[in-house]
Amino acid sequence: MSAITEVLNFIWNMPEELIEPIEFIPDFLKDALIDSLGLIPFLFIIFVLIEFIERYYAKKRHLFVFWIKKVGPLFGSLFASLPQCGFSVIASTVYTRRLLSRGTLVAVYLATSDEAIPVLLTYPQKAPLILPIIAVKIAVAIVVGYIVDWLVTYNAKEPVIEKVHEDEIEGCCHHHLIHASRKRDFWLHPLKHTLNIFVFIFLISVVLAFILSRAGSEEIMAKYCLMNSPLQPFLVSLVGLIPNCAISVMLTMLFVKNTISFGSLIAGLCTSGGLGILVLLRKNGDKKDTFIILGLLVLVGTILGLIFQYNVFNINGLFEAIGVKM
Repeated sequence: MSAITEVLNFIWNMPEELIEPIEFIPDFLKDALIDSLGLIPFLFIIFVLIEFIERYYAKKRHLFVFWIKKVGPLFGSLFASLPQCGFSVIASTVYTRRLLSRGTLVAVYLATSDEAIPVLLTYPQKAPLILPIIAVKIAVAIVVGYIVDWLVTYNAKEPVIEKVHEDEIEGCCHHHLIHASRKRDFWLHPLKHTLNIFVFIFLISVVLAFILSRAGSEEIMAKYCLMNSPLQPFLVSLVGLIPNCAISVMLTMLFVKNTISFGSLIAGLCTSGGLGILVLLRKNGDKKDTFIILGLLVLVGTILGLIFQYNVFNINGLFEAIGVKM
């Protein structure tokens, strides 16, 4: 165990030892490079594991569709909690053919973890928050999913059914799941995904480091971002709706840099349905129905964010009791 720890520390500290002596690089750019380069090997390992999940999922997709149709929000939330946006893409595609309830789709979006979990895993000081985030998102997704099916009675228009080829169904980063069995893609896709997320993290880190160098401190930057304001969870939940993998990465990085609150992070991750929302916007013929679904996500995300931000019902104390500090 000590040998593993030494190797991990060596990998983590190597970018700082290499970059810090370089004098011509501005300090804010050094900070961004150090924060980003050390994540590459950890991200690659994480995405190789996720590739195992996607391979299995691609072969069992028909079972996923069957169960999600039968048992709704419960199993939809559990499947969607896996750290990739492929399930939200499939759920959106199935929903646009009215083979899925609205509550189940909302539950899938609320539970979708997307890129936040892999990014948090690369920050040891924040890693203990992963299980609470997943637990909260799953619990809320299940409850809200069944409530939506029970209370929201608007009947969405029936779609015009088009034949869908298997290779049109994509996982994260437009990764075609039908090709998941190729040995080359097994290593190529995690590498591509790692580089994509590295670029996202690096660009976001550069912007944050530059702003921080101008603001003077994280506290001042957090003030500019409305830290502890009731508006922050609402605004972050709107940002989370943007259908791109970079959004959950950006929100996680803002949280790691103490610029948005944990409540705001939760709010943004609840609305961050990844590419599934893009599929819904493109393929759902009933725009009012789409507006209802997106509105529900923002409402739930904002309320949940405010609950954590202001410690309503002493919810933070529940997690601190098991050793997790919010």
